[in-house]
Amino acid sequence: MSTYPVLQLQPKKERAVLLRHPWIFSGAVKKLPNAANGDIVEVRTAEGQTLAWGFFSRESQIVCRLFAFVEGLNATGKWAGYKLNPAMQFDTAFWENKISRALALRRRLIDSTTTNCYRLLHAEGDFMPGVIADVYDHTVVLQILIKGTENLLPVIEQALRRQGFRYIFVKSKSSSHHLEGLPKENCWLGEPHPKLPIEVKEHGIKFFVNPEKGQKTGFFIDQRENRQLLRSLSQGKRMLNTFAYTGGFSVYALAGGAKEVVSIDISKEAVELSEENVRLNFGTAVAHKAIIADCFDYLRQINEDFDIIVLDPPAFAKNARAVPNASRGYKDLNYLAFKKIKPQSLLFTFSCSQNIDKVLFQKIVFGAAADAGREVKILQHLEQSADHPVNIYHPEGEYLKGLMLWVE
Repeated sequence: MSTYPVLQLQPKKERAVLLRHPWIFSGAVKKLPNAANGDIVEVRTAEGQTLAWGFFSRESQIVCRLFAFVEGLNATGKWAGYKLNPAMQFDTAFWENKISRALALRRRLIDSTTTNCYRLLHAEGDFMPGVIADVYDHTVVLQILIKGTENLLPVIEQALRRQGFRYIFVKSKSSSHHLEGLPKENCWLGEPHPKLPIEVKEHGIKFFVNPEKGQKTGFFIDQRENRQLLRSLSQGKRMLNTFAYTGGFSVYALAGGAKEVVSIDISKEAVELSEENVRLNFGTAVAHKAIIADCFDYLRQINEDFDIIVLDPPAFAKNARAVPNASRGYKDLNYLAFKKIKPQSLLFTFSCSQNIDKVLFQKIVFGAAADAGREVKILQHLEQSADHPVNIYHPEGEYLKGLMLWVE
């Protein structure tokens, strides 16, 4: 008899689970479990064979997010190895082990002498759906995305504190159901950080991060290696950084010897933060100009010649229905950059929309280049940094895609 409520699949709907895809959609379900939102449920085939366990979400199209699978099953449902006892118990040790393994991986990937901000937990990429955890020195900022993860918050907090993290800040989606006793707004668990913003370092470059006020967890850590690449190519160049936010690409370009950098963002707070980060590293001794403006309008109006342009907009496609409009937005943005960038220059262009994959994104950029009449070479495909791992069975986790282009 199952320890957990049972979610039973429709006949012949077990294929995705056997292939270890971590999402079960409502259309694949034959019988919903007698369970509350966020409860752990056991997933079985129509014939009653146990396949996996996950967090139940009755109101979502993704009705179950899986975090553990019966070991030994291959893609045909046959036993390919040893059989694990299906009467599993997901106790504190189980979750602490996941977090411990994730941290051990980051310590192999990150040079702590030059970088103390990184992603510790990347949802399905670390087999912990519904939670993002970013480290800023001794602080962890959590994004809680589903009720199942919220139910585990005390366990996650305990595991993080055992690993030596002193300050923990929680951000929840406005649609989430909050734990009893916690305020509905974002909050510190226990002791708040005594000094905000937090000063962190990334490849030896300093940044201010404010978890309470910043977008996402306060900083876009996923662009770390792409910023470092830009740094290596910036000597003596004029660079335009659109959608600059914290000014990450701007600061890296200046660290790489850029002769002038212009940062554009529509947010006054973002522009001020980019200026603060420039001053934090260089004082006032560098040529940096921060402008509050709509990036589309700015690109239409400028006559200046730039050697490097960075296009790193927010996600234009929040869901599949938004893809057509988002595609037009990405095309317009890249078209404007192709028209304005001077010959023999570099264009770094990105999309962080999960619903636009790398093939579609490249087609969009191709269309923009063709309309602009420019000769363009792809020098490198760009992606999220390695501390944002992609579960090989969940390609949707590869959300950040980019191109480094040479414009003739």
